[in-house]
Amino acid sequence: MDIQIPTLLLDGTVLALLQHQDMYGYNLTKSVQNQLPVSESTMYPVLRRLKQNNFLETYDEPFEGRNRRYYRLTEAGHTEFERIYADWQEFRDTMDKIMKGENNESLS
Repeated sequence: MDIQIPTLLLDGTVLALLQHQDMYGYNLTKSVQNQLPVSESTMYPVLRRLKQNNFLETYDEPFEGRNRRYYRLTEAGHTEFERIYADWQEFRDTMDKIMKGENNESLS
């Protein structure tokens, strides 16, 4: 896919994945990468920003002698996901109409 993924859609992707279960950073990154062409170096700033905006919280769990940092949605994160999802649906529907030639309004 050659289309660049806007920051807001990356945020929505992470929030969507965390709607279903808490995930640790590496697993979350790989889950996104299985669907979208993003680098690991792109994902960790997304996670930091979402945490800084209080959409995510973290906790550590021991695993094989190390700690894994897990991410969990906050109530604000659930609300933000719903907002992004609604915006995405509107954008997608508009683009579908344009691409299919169904939106023939002109400026003339």
